[in-house]
Amino acid sequence: MTTRRKNAASSSKSHSPRVVPAGDAAQMLELAEDFDADANLVAQRIADEVRAAKVEGITDVVAAIVTVIVHFEAADAVQAAARREAISQLLLTALQRTGQGSDDSGREPVHIPVCYESRFAPDLAEVAAATGLTPEEVVQRHVASAHRVLMIGFTPGFPYIGGLDERLAVPRRATPRARLEAGSVAIANGQTSIYPFATPGGWNLIGRTPIALFDPDRDPPTLLQAGDRVVFEPISASDFERLAKR
Repeated sequence: MTTRRKNAASSSKSHSPRVVPAGDAAQMLELAEDFDADANLVAQRIADEVRAAKVEGITDVVAAIVTVIVHFEAADAVQAAARREAISQLLLTALQRTGQGSDDSGREPVHIPVCYESRFAPDLAEVAAATGLTPEEVVQRHVASAHRVLMIGFTPGFPYIGGLDERLAVPRRATPRARLEAGSVAIANGQTSIYPFATPGGWNLIGRTPIALFDPDRDPPTLLQAGDRVVFEPISASDFERLAKR
């Protein structure tokens, strides 16, 4: 079943928000066809509202770039159909109430120290050459950008951070690396990411942070949450080593 709401948030432009099944036990609210900053804010606010409702049978609520997926459990097909319909109405009601998104989350920005020196930034010179900037100008523009976390995904604690200066919107690397070190700060396609673990990756490495993005003993375990504003602060290699030992 697909449920549409025509007079939804204008951030979705010409695309009418819709609710569609996402597998056997989930409903998805799709706010836009492509990335849209306002739709992303609306998705986060709707997810928060659905979580706060604490509806019986809902097992998880996941906000992505321009979607919200609500997972549920059901004892049989009849109960599944009823819960699917109830969740659809819950999502559309939340959409009607949230309206336009707002950058004012009320939370203080999260400051992330980053060493942009060459040993931690193997792609910085290449990014500079591709953009016609110097490496120093790339760093300056990255630090000055109005960063905001769009979603968490890929691996636990991995943030997709929007707001990157348009001049720095370089594509992903043609050949991904087999291993990127934990804390690697990378850019691609208008976004910044920080790798919480040593994993493969194809983004352009311009620095590294000594701060742990994911810690299972921390509450919450992820340092960054969707909607957080992020401020990157340049540090020296010696500062990196000192902070890494904490």
